[in-house]
Amino acid sequence: MRALSLSLAFASSLCVGAAVASRTPTLDPRSSILEPRAAGAIRGRVDVRAGGGAPEMRPDPGGLGMAGGRDPLERRRSVVYLETAPRAAFEVSEDRRARLHQKNERFMPHVLAIVAGTWVDFPNDDRTYHNVFSLSKTKEFNLGRYAAGHSKAVRFERPGIVRVFCDIHSHMSAFILVFAHRFFAVTDEDGRYRLDGVPPGSYTLVVWNETVRGDTPRRVVTIPEAGGDVDADFTIR
Repeated sequence: MRALSLSLAFASSLCVGAAVASRTPTLDPRSSILEPRAAGAIRGRVDVRAGGGAPEMRPDPGGLGMAGGRDPLERRRSVVYLETAPRAAFEVSEDRRARLHQKNERFMPHVLAIVAGTWVDFPNDDRTYHNVFSLSKTKEFNLGRYAAGHSKAVRFERPGIVRVFCDIHSHMSAFILVFAHRFFAVTDEDGRYRLDGVPPGSYTLVVWNETVRGDTPRRVVTIPEAGGDVDADFTIR
């Protein structure tokens, strides 16, 4: 009789356990991982008309530099970027590095866009001395004079615009645009750009160009939930 009672009690406990288990959700390891939404791309063309004037060169009281012409394509280089980027865009990656060459008494490229924290190398590819410096609030530095075949580097920690000059050649200048995120692109020779991997949502797209004197061109663009490409063209007069 006692054995029968124990059997019934054990069976009853199994039933209760099964009932509790049926009310407990089964944890699928994949259920805690949110499936990424389809990313899209923003692409287009920035048409820079001849009406805009280039910024003035730095003062040259000593007349050290020879007057030099600038490649017209330099003024047409624009940087297209998201004014506010998704949170994922601020992930930190290591060993970021870029180069701004000094060649034929010019900085190449004339416009460089980087993420904050990037080291920029300034190799001297000319046969003469150069002295790279900037008085910009975003990053002030002076590398001193160094000969051909040598290179010096600067780390840019803060977002902003940095104007770069050569203390020896007054006609040399360049722009470094430092961003807190990775959603930016420099236009090519035809003025075309493309921002890849943009998550769905609405964003303000902004264009920087050295010839702009008034309001910065901008517009709102929306990446649909399904992803895909979105076209956005600009004209700078």
